[in-house]
Amino acid sequence: MNLQISIQPNLKLALRDPEASTLGRKIIREGIVLMCNLGYEQFTFKKLAESIDSTEASIYRYFENKHRLLLYFLTWYWNYVEYQCTVSLHNLNDPEIKIRKIIEILTGGLPNWADTTGIDKSALQDIVIAESSKAYLTKEVDAINSQQLFKPYKDLCHHIATVFAEYNPAYPYPHSLASTLMEAAQFQPYFMEHLPALTDFKGEQRNKTAVAGYLENLVFAALRK
Repeated sequence: MNLQISIQPNLKLALRDPEASTLGRKIIREGIVLMCNLGYEQFTFKKLAESIDSTEASIYRYFENKHRLLLYFLTWYWNYVEYQCTVSLHNLNDPEIKIRKIIEILTGGLPNWADTTGIDKSALQDIVIAESSKAYLTKEVDAINSQQLFKPYKDLCHHIATVFAEYNPAYPYPHSLASTLMEAAQFQPYFMEHLPALTDFKGEQRNKTAVAGYLENLVFAALRK
């Protein structure tokens, strides 16, 4: 049975809803694969148009520029992770178990649920790991933030912070620790693969268990003080 999962990013990211048309859905699904393969810097609307047998002008009718398209991809991803956390933590009561589950979710791939989205989740996660910092390390970050375009990322950070506060109500930095955890879950796999001198996981490409163990050590060492 296929799950009817509907992830709806902030429509301020797009000039028109891409999920409302065949072309729009193609732009998203093929765009994810192409950006994953080429990288953000080499990705262009011209190349995407050629890939989907369309025109640049047609893509520009949906997205103002490729930065907005990247934000759309990231928003979809973080909405999906938030949904995954909500489902996975629903019947858990022990905050320590919740924290371990959150870390497992952040370091693992998106679940292989039989949903109907048609999104290549492996390619999407590769984009998140390699490109996500480019979404907010920009001079326009404050204007983008004022439009609530980072809300899914911030909502997930708050969700994690509330679990940290549940584990140790006296801990003074739950949101800072939550954002550190989220960033480390992206950077460590990237460093592992491309800059191994920055990690202790040399030769272990995307070793999810190793990264999860490190993050558990990091989080519980902070929360248990």
